Amino acid sequence: MALNAKKVAALKRPGRHGDSHGLCLQVTKGGVKSWLLRYERNGRERWLGLGPLHTVGLADARGRARKARLLLLDGIDPIEDKRTRKAREALAAAKSLTFEMAARQYFDQHERKWTNAKHRAQFLTTLRDYVLPTIGKLSVAAIDTGLVLKCIEPIWQEKTETASRVRGRIESVLDWATVRGYRTGDNPARWRGHLDNVLPARGRIQRTNHHPALPFTDLPEFTTALGKREGIAARALEFTILTAARTGEVIGATWNEVDLDAKVWTVPAGRIKGGREHRVPLSDRLIQILKSLPQEAKNPFVFIGPHRGGLSNMAMASVLARMGRTQITVHGFRSTFRDWAAERTAYPNHVIEMALAHAVGNKVEAAYRRGDLFDKRRRLMRDWASYCDVAPAELGGKVSSIRGAR
Repeated sequence: MALNAKKVAALKRPGRHGDSHGLCLQVTKGGVKSWLLRYERNGRERWLGLGPLHTVGLADARGRARKARLLLLDGIDPIEDKRTRKAREALAAAKSLTFEMAARQYFDQHERKWTNAKHRAQFLTTLRDYVLPTIGKLSVAAIDTGLVLKCIEPIWQEKTETASRVRGRIESVLDWATVRGYRTGDNPARWRGHLDNVLPARGRIQRTNHHPALPFTDLPEFTTALGKREGIAARALEFTILTAARTGEVIGATWNEVDLDAKVWTVPAGRIKGGREHRVPLSDRLIQILKSLPQEAKNPFVFIGPHRGGLSNMAMASVLARMGRTQITVHGFRSTFRDWAAERTAYPNHVIEMALAHAVGNKVEAAYRRGDLFDKRRRLMRDWASYCDVAPAELGGKVSSIRGAR
């Protein structure tokens, strides 16, 4: 029997109560009422939800049921039609995603790939400074080549390196948006075969600035003078030179990374630029340095700083300044080591590159990455230490911290 408003209001018994032509009122055990339409499609029973009673009354439910039956008459499954419409609406909403929103989502999903905190922060700050004022509020689907150029062209000549990185970051965000279905078509920020036809190549307008380095022929004299200087920062600089390591790797070193018996320092992947654990052989002089260093309770750092932590990024640079060597940098000693190894030794290039924790450059050299050639590198670093021939500090083999050893 057909339902009426009075019956609809009075029904309490759980179940499905029919109206007509497949329409029924469903009552749950909890007393919730909603409309359903029963129909068959390709011999399969299906139930289409038409809405809750508190929103859809009897007359509206009959109207919705009639529209669904008309679709069936035209050979269209109303449930699949409903899903298709929802998908279209979702896609339309997705395409309204702004570049700023897309950039934030991309960053949140890829944040862990930046092991360097400075590089991680630069991703958002460069977009904030050079991109978001222009296209931040625009839909990612609307961004074209002209808008990309509007962001990077003003800084391409004067801040070429920054502009190049900004272009790459825009490209990454738009690639992410394309894969996610927020936009279609080619990436307007791509370089090869696109923007390279509009902007001059970076190499033509920017000269590479290498870290100023000490000539390797001057190194023995320098290390002798360094060895006579007191202080933890001086020993850290000496350690950096003798290991050919980066500043961040050294000042972040902790005692659990050091095996004095095996004469190995293992730098974890999270502190290596290439993201791969790196074992560093320790020469006799490096072992002597490590044994001379003071230690503090609850302070894990090998080179302790003045504030119960590790040394600052500028500590070793300050040693260079006090020695009157402001024309060179700490990082430059890696170049000094590279030049010495190339010109004064017969060690293969891949061994030298591994000592620097560099990625091997070609497929032949990459085959060596299955191992780390540790024994060969130990001989290389022992020869490097012999060449440096550091004169030990005149401190009775001990180095005092600013607060005194704990």
